[in-house]
Amino acid sequence: MDSMRTPFSLQEQHQTRCGRVELDCFSGVSLATAAGRLGDLLDWNNSLFCFDSLELERFPWLFCLPLLQSCAVFVNKNAVTRAAGSSAKSPELLARYCDSLLKKGSKISDEADLETELGRVMVVFNFVEDKDVFQKFYSKMLAKRLVQHLSASDDAEASMISKLKGACGYEYTSKIQKMFQDIGLSKDLTDQFKVSLKGNPLDIEFSIQVLSSGSWPFGAPNCNFALPPQLERVHARFGQYYANKHNGRKLTWLYSMSKGELVTTCFKNKYTLQASTYQIAVLLQFNDSVDCTFQQLQESTMLKEDVLMQVVGILLKCKLLTCDAKDIKPDSVLSLFLGYRNKKTRININVPMKTEQKAEAESTQKNVEDDRKILIQASIVRIAKMRRAIGHQQLLGEVLNQLSSRFKARVPIIKQCIDVLIEKEYLRRDEQKKDMYFYLA
Repeated sequence: MDSMRTPFSLQEQHQTRCGRVELDCFSGVSLATAAGRLGDLLDWNNSLFCFDSLELERFPWLFCLPLLQSCAVFVNKNAVTRAAGSSAKSPELLARYCDSLLKKGSKISDEADLETELGRVMVVFNFVEDKDVFQKFYSKMLAKRLVQHLSASDDAEASMISKLKGACGYEYTSKIQKMFQDIGLSKDLTDQFKVSLKGNPLDIEFSIQVLSSGSWPFGAPNCNFALPPQLERVHARFGQYYANKHNGRKLTWLYSMSKGELVTTCFKNKYTLQASTYQIAVLLQFNDSVDCTFQQLQESTMLKEDVLMQVVGILLKCKLLTCDAKDIKPDSVLSLFLGYRNKKTRININVPMKTEQKAEAESTQKNVEDDRKILIQASIVRIAKMRRAIGHQQLLGEVLNQLSSRFKARVPIIKQCIDVLIEKEYLRRDEQKKDMYFYLA
């Protein structure tokens, strides 16, 4: 047996070392850059599987098992995870790569090539330990693609969801599938609303997306915002229509996710600006005057100072506005740059704000931790209910095994969840044998 284990371990060590070398190029680069380079790893990983497949039938114990174990090691422990201090960076990186493939403007435009690349993504996905982290980031990015109409192909989106469902089950993709249903229903709702307006039409083009709060990864808005008067009428009309159609339901408006088009008539040439609702609200203030102080903008939009600062910063960077001071203060004067020129007639100025990106990453990680505790508690209750009486080590082992397909649960967190369930009177600890638990019906 020792003579067989030697090539077995050498093969595993060699493949693990090669995989980590491939991933060392990701160290010290941004997530966007790392996501772009992930294709190189998939190329290398694919060639590794092709090479080993030649010998799988002759020596399966020598090539197959070391290959699987080495891939599991370097996918979850590499330069990226070391720099971040968490194995959760690997699934986040993989989710971002999927987003780059499925978004408009992807380098892979051919449907067949895209399907092949998604298949290679799933090879790496199967080695990821924290599949729940991938699910969270993938859901957030999918939600943005759907809401902002950035998906390159509905067929490719459906294919990826089908692959994830096959790998992890229905529950893993149930909310994702509900998102697609909401988009379809929203299109019908918009059409019905427009029909109801016949005889009293609105003066602007308008479409709405009504999203189920339990299925979409968007939280309630965390800042105030005052709609400009030009948008207030359509807002009120739809709110009244929806309240009459669905009695008892409440709409929470996500202005930070909304966008629109603004046609300019103040410059030498006519431009169509694709902007966020916050940007539109700021630019519309210059209809009455070409000059406006930062404080006046804040009072009219009711945005937080840090949020408005970033909105204004983007408009200054696009050279639509100018400022009389380098550092913006409440009394700083912002002016519409009437000499604005651009080669394009349709210009997208709706770029993500840094505060949103940072808050999103933090909230995603927090949501993952909270969801894990709920899943661990549910697993403990299921096991205890089935066993009625169970020892501590046996309970830990069964919980770890039951959750292994979603994430690698940490023992200290499982112990905390056991204590919580004892406080909630789901479990009782034996007075004589402290490592024995009883389920309380």
